Amino acid sequence: MAKEEAIELEGKVTEALANTQFRVQLDMGGEVIAHVAGRMRKNFIKIIPGDRVKVEVSPYDTTKGRIIFRAR
Repeated sequence: MAKEEAIELEGKVTEALANTQFRVQLDMGGEVIAHVAGRMRKNFIKIIPGDRVKVEVSPYDTTKGRIIFRAR
């Protein structure tokens, strides 16, 4: 059985939550709770409210995601 592809969306971080999770307001509307991807953690990329980010959302649960890129 093939693995489902993740959906990439863009948005803006609105709130920092506990355990390196963030509330992200999506450009297309809606809101997700996202955690930081391992590669971003490894390279010590800091994320603060107001940053533009790219979020990978699972097709199975569209309320949770993973932040994979922070725009400058």
